[in-house]
Amino acid sequence: MTKLTVNNEAIEYRLDPATPLLWALRDASNLTGAKYGCGTGACGACTVDVDGRAVRSCQVTIASVEGSFVTTIEGLSRDRAHPVQLAMLAENVVQCGYCIPGIVMAAAVLIKNDRDPSEAKIRQSITNLCRCGVYPRLVEAIQRAARVARGDETLAAGARPGIEPREAARGVPALAPRP
Repeated sequence: MTKLTVNNEAIEYRLDPATPLLWALRDASNLTGAKYGCGTGACGACTVDVDGRAVRSCQVTIASVEGSFVTTIEGLSRDRAHPVQLAMLAENVVQCGYCIPGIVMAAAVLIKNDRDPSEAKIRQSITNLCRCGVYPRLVEAIQRAARVARGDETLAAGARPGIEPREAARGVPALAPRP
């Protein structure tokens, strides 16, 4: 039995210790935010925070992270108010969304460890692949998230979980239903 703390909850996985962390999270814990992309660690869609490090969860076994604290996109912020999440929305970064949880987690770890990352540091740290090509807006979003995390800037909270689409649309003129 492998013991971890996942999103601040003690978990005991009754799985083969060689099981990749990604599959334990997705299949046993039903935490599907981390995505299977390439299976080789190249794309970063499966990135999670393990003890303050951005880790490609398809590349580590549950045995290798036993005793660790793991945070997934689901545990980053229950109300979607983490600075990285808010900045990604404010900078209109998100497109299809498949890679975004991994990018958000990599950026959250970066900002946790460096409150004022340079553009070079961001480009060096965020190596996740995105087929939609969000890269031009990504650097500014992460710098903005860092400003929010430092308290130098504020961003309005996004739509709360469980909000009805019509209610959410009222706050976004382009989505407002036509009369």
